[in-house]
Amino acid sequence: MVHGGAWAIPDDLVEAHLIGVRNAVDAGWRILESGCSSLDAVEAAVVVMENDEAFDAGRGSFLNREGKVQLDALIMDGATLRAGGVGCVEHIANPIRAARKVLSESPHVYFVAEGAERFAKEHGIPLCKNEDLIIPREVERLRAYQDLATSEGQEPFAPEISHDTVGGVALDRSGNIAAATSTGGTLNKAPGRLGDSSLIGCGCYADNESAAVSLTGWGEPIMKLVLAKWSADRVASGNLPQWAAAEAMNYLRDRVSGHGGIIVLDSQGRFGLAHNTPRMAWALRTTGQLDSGISRT
Repeated sequence: MVHGGAWAIPDDLVEAHLIGVRNAVDAGWRILESGCSSLDAVEAAVVVMENDEAFDAGRGSFLNREGKVQLDALIMDGATLRAGGVGCVEHIANPIRAARKVLSESPHVYFVAEGAERFAKEHGIPLCKNEDLIIPREVERLRAYQDLATSEGQEPFAPEISHDTVGGVALDRSGNIAAATSTGGTLNKAPGRLGDSSLIGCGCYADNESAAVSLTGWGEPIMKLVLAKWSADRVASGNLPQWAAAEAMNYLRDRVSGHGGIIVLDSQGRFGLAHNTPRMAWALRTTGQLDSGISRT
């Protein structure tokens, strides 16, 4: 199961989001069908969305205040609780690939900025120019946003502002679950700002004894609640993933006035999704079933 952002997705962007999440879930499913792990599947699915300019991940991500792309990603294995994350990287087109290398090749969980890029290069991840990650649409979006913020004031985290963080959760034939999340962060963010996506337990979490979770939305409130772990704990205590997902969005809104979306999957293959934004892009693939949509509140 994958998500491709939760916000007020405009009508003219719906088709691109649907195509993107369907392509991602198909890529992950092919990995599972070949007998590979859930960890491989979520990595492959997220790479597809990082490469798709429709989303706020990889090339085409939002620009920060200085006009640069800074990317964050996390991947987590529910069988072992091993995780790998990178933050504030500016020269890696697929940060989820670098995060996977951290998980598999390092005793550490997290690398940031130049250290993350150095680690990635040492482990075979090619570096790129930051300009290679920037597209004209985002240059114009940043200019328009900064002009409006200067003249009229602008709420930087309103649901109408795009939150196209991407993520995926998967269950493999061995009964293991995994989760991954990747983002370019918030439009016009301060350089060096980290959101929830790459922080373990905040925007991403996986544990075979509870659930695999990936979130999208306004990162600061999600971090305050450690919401991915909160949701997984609800599943561990006996709640269905759909209940946990819905309650997480209620909790996010009621406790800290936050908004976003969530996908949840347990080791029995039960899943849930919810959002408290106007729309959310998602896709699901199981044996004999492919489903996708732009759900509405």
